[in-house]
Amino acid sequence: MRTRRLGTVKVSAIGLGAMPLSIEGRPDRARAIATVRAAVDAGITLIDTADGYALGADDLGHNEELIAEALRGAPADVLVATKGGHTRPAGGGWGLDGRPEYLRAACDASLRRLGVEAIGLYQFHRPDPAVPIAESVGALADLLDEGKIQMAGVSNFDPGQIREAQSVLGGRLASVQNEFSPLFRSSEPELELCAELGIAFLPWSPLGGIGRAGDLGNRFAAFAEIGRERGVSPQRVCLAWHLAKAPVVIPIPGSSRPESIRDSAAAGDLVLTPAELARLG
Repeated sequence: MRTRRLGTVKVSAIGLGAMPLSIEGRPDRARAIATVRAAVDAGITLIDTADGYALGADDLGHNEELIAEALRGAPADVLVATKGGHTRPAGGGWGLDGRPEYLRAACDASLRRLGVEAIGLYQFHRPDPAVPIAESVGALADLLDEGKIQMAGVSNFDPGQIREAQSVLGGRLASVQNEFSPLFRSSEPELELCAELGIAFLPWSPLGGIGRAGDLGNRFAAFAEIGRERGVSPQRVCLAWHLAKAPVVIPIPGSSRPESIRDSAAAGDLVLTPAELARLG
């Protein structure tokens, strides 16, 4: 598989978004672990998780513990990226806590669950309106300086917030993770800014439901058409479309089955022609 630069390291051009393995509708543990191991066997060296990927407050950290178990004995070059700042309050739902003291405690808990001395990539999950960006990201700067994390990233940030994070981190911002897909292109400005600054852009939900029931609708029919012409799935075409956007793009499709992540991984070797990209828009 092709590789791309993420901060100070090279990773596979396609990553694994592990969220579906731990939230509602998640597979049993055996299939979840098989999915992670299938990703690694297919050449994926970036796995994205978060402490909040769980069924609720009582299940906090489920995904991190699952990833740690699945990666025992895996090659040392697999980069695990986790996140903090999205909470799971008692009673269900999602909350936000961007306080520096909370993020430091969350990072310590993630270190324990992952069983590592330093987290490869630690990301602030989502801005907290109650806490200035500089304070939240400042906690990541401290964690970098303390050696608890090797790289720092942010998620769900707008262009102004990305520039502020880069400044607070002293130019050490490694990645931005925002929603982006053929169905959701609102993060195009953030993608372009990352390309300008040389920061990795990790699209979450990169497939955007493009393969549901095989019905793409007229607007997205070209993904299916090119897939048929190439003898590959529309999802694989979609991920190749992402890779053609900019050299900094590293999509992290979610998966809950070994066969689906193997198909996604194969997109790392699919290069679309200029004519095909023009058809996809």
